[in-house]
Amino acid sequence: MQKYSDGMNYVSEIVFDNGKPISAMKLQQEVYAYLRETLKLKSQMSCNIPRQVAGCYKTLYKLKESKWQKVQFSPSSMTFSYKRDFAISENMVKITTINGRKAYSILNYDYAKQYFDGSWKYQASKVVKHKDGDYYFHLCVEKEVPDKELTDASTFMGIDVGMNYLAVASTTDKKCSFFAGGEIKNLRNQYKSMRKRLQSKGTLSAKRMLKHIAGKEKRLMRDVNHTISKEIVRFAIENKVSVIGLEDLTGIRDSTLSKTPKKRRHNHSSWAFRQLQTFIEYKAREAGIITHYVDPSYTSQTCIRCNHISKNNRNRLSFRCEKCGYENNADLIGAMNIEHKTRDYRYILESQGVLVSHPDECLIDIQAPPVREG
Repeated sequence: MQKYSDGMNYVSEIVFDNGKPISAMKLQQEVYAYLRETLKLKSQMSCNIPRQVAGCYKTLYKLKESKWQKVQFSPSSMTFSYKRDFAISENMVKITTINGRKAYSILNYDYAKQYFDGSWKYQASKVVKHKDGDYYFHLCVEKEVPDKELTDASTFMGIDVGMNYLAVASTTDKKCSFFAGGEIKNLRNQYKSMRKRLQSKGTLSAKRMLKHIAGKEKRLMRDVNHTISKEIVRFAIENKVSVIGLEDLTGIRDSTLSKTPKKRRHNHSSWAFRQLQTFIEYKAREAGIITHYVDPSYTSQTCIRCNHISKNNRNRLSFRCEKCGYENNADLIGAMNIEHKTRDYRYILESQGVLVSHPDECLIDIQAPPVREG
């Protein structure tokens, strides 16, 4: 791994000195001999390194807000190509090292056994050194799922994401489910207080602790998002949902941050909405359910009964239409309107004779043990 990172840094310096990205093929021709003969890396490793470095600088170059800078690689991970660098079965992984191919037994578990049933394709994977000092093999797998057309859908579900309720779901036949977020919100407030105390100390040990709790909070959020997205997709399957409607929240943080009270801005800007939506999307796709993104405008201010739109209709978690008097939970109203917009889009497409491809966009993030109501 150390020699691999040495190779990465050697190639990185060449690209940096060039002042702009170099194609992977051209870069490989320039550095292959050095990687093979001087660093004594295996042939496939010597091909993987220029591809990785070229891709890294290409991404950096595309980011308008980033300066052209040298990328430094640490000996904490390395990439292996399936069949060329590694072979894997349910109980064994064989990895190419500088001293030849070595076999390691896999401590497998029930959920992971599905990836060895022959329906998944193995992709380029990594050996990664974790913070605890142990090394792990990160297996990347891929499966083709047949595309479905939105115009063939019959039952829809809208998902409203937020902080008080991490997600609220509502189906075409008015079945609903609430996924609570109060516990996670309280935990994040505790982390916020801890950060404030540690930042005021400013000692070396305080900085180490800040780094530790940041990683712990991130892992907690990710775990909760996985749990909730799994529950949402399960609820969709139980109710024979064909399409899940989600809000397209691109740029929502920037556009609403100035309107958010200062004491709530940290939660507003750091809440992981996009991750949750991403998890919902790929889990839904695996289950054969389409996801579609709709314009989030006025979804929590529009009366589902009379379509009257007003900011006065919503008061925190309560919704009461100032025109017709209809009352309900404000987040549930949002989910119902998202479902309605998704369903409307399907009928617009049908009336125009248009077929849609599966959307590529994803968004968001969230967390907390799910609680069902309704």
